[in-house]
Amino acid sequence: MVLTKVIKKAHDYGVLVMFSHTIFSLSFALISMLLASEGLPSPYVIFWILVAFMGARTGANAINRVIDAEIDAKNPRTAVRQLPQGLLKKKEVIVFTAACFLIMVIAAAMLNPICLLLSPVGLFLMIIYSYTKRFTWACHLVLGITSAAAPVGAWLAVTGKISWLPLFMGAANTLWVAGFDIIYGSQDYDFDTNNGIHSIPARFGVKNALHIATFFHAITIILLVFVGILSNQLGVIYYTGLAIISVLFIAEHKMVSPDNLSNVKIASYSINQLISISFLVCGVIDALV
Repeated sequence: MVLTKVIKKAHDYGVLVMFSHTIFSLSFALISMLLASEGLPSPYVIFWILVAFMGARTGANAINRVIDAEIDAKNPRTAVRQLPQGLLKKKEVIVFTAACFLIMVIAAAMLNPICLLLSPVGLFLMIIYSYTKRFTWACHLVLGITSAAAPVGAWLAVTGKISWLPLFMGAANTLWVAGFDIIYGSQDYDFDTNNGIHSIPARFGVKNALHIATFFHAITIILLVFVGILSNQLGVIYYTGLAIISVLFIAEHKMVSPDNLSNVKIASYSINQLISISFLVCGVIDALV
C-alpha cells in the first residue's frame, strides 16, 4: 500500500512538471556543452550541468503550476491538472520547488563562480514567466528566453565566459519554444480573451498568431545555420539535421489552421519532440566525430 502511494505520488509529480518535455531544452544544453568543450568535458562538469538543468527545469514547471493554479481551475482544458484536482497540495509543491531551485544553485556553485553569480537571474526568469500572461502578450518570448538559459548556461559552465555562438543558440532556442508555445496557446483563444489572459493569439487573433509562429520558426533555422557557421565542429551531419527539422517545421505548421486546431497538441508537442531529438542526435554526432 505504501509503495503504491509512493508510485502514485511520483507519477503525479512527473505529470505536474511535464517530465516528458525535458528534451525540449536538454538538446540545446548538451550540444552547447559539447561545442564549448570542443568534445566531451570532464565527467564532473557533465554531472553538475545535468544536475543544474534538471533542478532548474523541474522547479520552473512546478512553480508555474502553483502560480497558475487558479487560472487552471477555471479553464476546462487545464482543470484536470494535479493542483486543481487536489491530487497535490500547493504547500508541498512549493517545498518541492524550493528543493529543486536549491539543487540548481548548489550545482551552479559547483561549476564556477560566474554560474553561481548568474543563478539569481535564472531563478527570476523561471518565476516571473508564470506571471507574464497576466500583463503582456510577449509571455511566449519570456518562456523562450527562460528556456534559452539552458544552452547559454551550459556554455558558461564549461568556459566561464560568453561568446556569439551560445547567444545565437540561445536566440534559436527562444524563438523555437516561443513559436510552438504560440501554437499551443491558440486553443485557449476563447478562454484567454474572456478572462483577461494575455497571449499572442489573444492579442493578434489565431490566424496572425500562427503566422507569427511560422516566422519565429523560420528565424530559428537561420539562427541555427549561424551556429553551424560559427562552430568548427559542425558540418554535414548537423546541416542534415537542420534539413530534417525544416521539414518537421513545415509539417507542424501544415497541420494547424485557424479553422482546425484539433492537432494543436501533436503540432506543438509531439512534432517538437522529434525536432529536439533530431537536433540532439545530429548535433552530438557532428560535435564528437
